[in-house]
Amino acid sequence: MLEKILLIGGHEVVGHSYNGSEAIESYVKMNPRPDVVLMDHRMPIMNGTAATKEILAIDKNAKIIFISADDTIKEQALEAGALDFLTKPIRSKELFAMLEQYT
Repeated sequence: MLEKILLIGGHEVVGHSYNGSEAIESYVKMNPRPDVVLMDHRMPIMNGTAATKEILAIDKNAKIIFISADDTIKEQALEAGALDFLTKPIRSKELFAMLEQYT
């Protein structure tokens, strides 16, 4: 669903991952690196907070927007290094405004 929203909005989707570990592995292999990473919180193997920390340890310039239905983890996501936080359900207008701000 998120990928469809991004494509309709004219954004390029360069990859997607099913768990945090895969997100890190994909990010490392990308050249050039994506302008922005949209990171979900609840994923198998490694959650989004841990994956955010790992990606930022690899690339301190990575721009990560955290996404979750659980707004109680917003502070945790921002402390992990996310630039911003979107609460599900995602509103396309809000998403596009954030993407414009960080790209």
